[in-house]
Amino acid sequence: MMELNGKIDREALAARFRADGRVQVPGVLTRDCAEALRALLLQGTPWQLAWQAGEDAPVQTIPNRLLSAPEGQARAAEAGSATDAAARGGNYAFRFASYPILTAYLEGWDRGGPHEAIIESMNGEAMLGLVREVTGIPELIKADAQATLFAPNHFLGRHTDAHKDQSWRVAYVLNLAPDDWHPDWGGYLQFFDENGDIMWGWRPRFNVLNLFAVPCAHSVSYTAPFAVPGRIAITGWFRDR
Repeated sequence: MMELNGKIDREALAARFRADGRVQVPGVLTRDCAEALRALLLQGTPWQLAWQAGEDAPVQTIPNRLLSAPEGQARAAEAGSATDAAARGGNYAFRFASYPILTAYLEGWDRGGPHEAIIESMNGEAMLGLVREVTGIPELIKADAQATLFAPNHFLGRHTDAHKDQSWRVAYVLNLAPDDWHPDWGGYLQFFDENGDIMWGWRPRFNVLNLFAVPCAHSVSYTAPFAVPGRIAITGWFRDR
């Protein structure tokens, strides 16, 4: 499912990660593999709406089967209002489409299905070896994964991942957005300093692996209403236990 590009300059990427605590790996997969992965996410993924309105509020989801029904549409409107209100008040919030790949794998939602190959590939020696080498963290032993789609009006509020799970060492975003993603469409992975100023921002791109050490203040900026393609990615954390 994930064949790595054999021309990755691991030494240069490792130097950048040591200096900044974050790095982008362009062209991480072979082109054919990345295109097949994007096609799977676009055409063969039962997306659900995930949202949270407040740091202490529960994460809620609306299953794919309900999203087009009146009940699901009403719940989606509720999610929009609740997350808008939380963000307006300066509280943590998010809303985006998700498919929890690891949960689906552990619970057997689609035994032998293509999404299971994603989590197996993220935990394969090729990917783990690349991430260990680039980050300089040999203790990394496994990864989780979810597919994410930031459609128009979706966002992920600023947070640090601190105290979420002590085994999280490196966050990742395997970007599969269109090559021609326009800066005006939003969906940027943003990093903040202590004053809340954006000190770094990465545009959604195709076939680029973002890696950054946690904890770290970051967000995904609001995706504009006219960003029709949607920001597609596989995201998660590499763990040391």
